[in-house]
Amino acid sequence: MIAALHGRKQTMPDITDKITQEYDASQIQVLEGLEAVRKRPGMYIGSTSSSGLHHLVYEIVDNSIDEALAGYCSHIELTIEPGDIICVSDNGRGIPVDIQPQTGKSALEVVFTVLHAGGKFGGGGYKVSGGLHGVGASVVNALSEWLEVNVHKNGKIYQMKFSRGDITQPMTVVGETDHTGTTVRFKPDPIMFEDTVYDYETLHVRM
Repeated sequence: MIAALHGRKQTMPDITDKITQEYDASQIQVLEGLEAVRKRPGMYIGSTSSSGLHHLVYEIVDNSIDEALAGYCSHIELTIEPGDIICVSDNGRGIPVDIQPQTGKSALEVVFTVLHAGGKFGGGGYKVSGGLHGVGASVVNALSEWLEVNVHKNGKIYQMKFSRGDITQPMTVVGETDHTGTTVRFKPDPIMFEDTVYDYETLHVRM
């Protein structure tokens, strides 16, 4: 399944005067550590049934939509790959890769390993959509058998890999690029969910 968002920037109201700050690690605020997600997943995604499974996708897609609403992203692509693997790609600014001051770690690592870490919570970066209630990419990471993220930023491709929330490959430069954006691929953990088969219509309606 492929769903694409084209020209979203043209349909959005002119809010460039509201969001002018650079999107870097200083805009990522840490509000709470990532704890007990695998032990009590229902607290974070509602349930481990089909609704919780699909909620994982919404969390990642909503991050891309935030970039679109802020005027920095015009294309979002969601793909269901064989084996119930989800791939979400956008042409936004790319998740920050510099050091996040509060933790001393790369912002990319913080976003995927710390609960409720994101630019939506502070006054900088972006704070546009209604996604404040979201649990964040870290919960998706914690509840995935594996997750990998590639960030195109600063002329380089940065990659990190995880397994059930643990880092298996630290942030590594794996290539060069002439554009910006973020691609997240993950496989939900069958240990955590009653079923890991995604429903096309459920995702299509939500998109």
